[in-house]
Amino acid sequence: MKAEETDRLTLYSYWRSSAAYRVRIALNLKRLPFQTIPVNLVRNGGEQFGDAYRKINPQGLVPILLHDGHVLTQSMAICEYLDEVFPKFPLLPANAAQRAQVRSLALQVACEIHPINNLRVQKYLVNQGGGAVDSQEWMSHWMTLGFTAIEKQLDDRNHGASDCLGEKPGLFECFLVPQVYNAERYGIDISSFKCIRQIVAHCRTVPAFLDAAPENQPDAVPV
Repeated sequence: MKAEETDRLTLYSYWRSSAAYRVRIALNLKRLPFQTIPVNLVRNGGEQFGDAYRKINPQGLVPILLHDGHVLTQSMAICEYLDEVFPKFPLLPANAAQRAQVRSLALQVACEIHPINNLRVQKYLVNQGGGAVDSQEWMSHWMTLGFTAIEKQLDDRNHGASDCLGEKPGLFECFLVPQVYNAERYGIDISSFKCIRQIVAHCRTVPAFLDAAPENQPDAVPV
């Protein structure tokens, strides 16, 4: 693998990576064409750990976005870069206070829920926990805790109204939908989170989200 200077957008992605999923949604919402280079996170111990990939991203994580000679990592940084470099179809609102609120919600997913439930943490729990920790219970605990806080904020913002859809999908929804996908994948009950479920159900009718879905990626594996 070689990071070549190019004006086009190239995304190193894995179909089930929620971080890569976020960036795929963002690119689609901003109507930006991009090339996908699959990185299999499980085959042969994980292609992300190979020397060639580590030369591009020493963290050994996806996604990576290549653009105009730049190597960009971390989904939040990538999404904000896209909004700054390609201002059309913004992911963030124009109002500063509203931008801060949207960032806060997205960061609650990116920093508080996802990192302690991702693939490498699951592997550590299995390999080092000695059977003392149930990884399924672990994920359910932290996702439920995070979703509960987000649901309360969405409900407060919506003043308890029955319709929680709010504004058109943007940065927060780029982060929320992949995390709900993870919860559903592991059989975590989200039935009590009315606002979250309404937002995700709406997003799943939007082509930008449908095209970014894991099952619609070129490296998707039938399950």
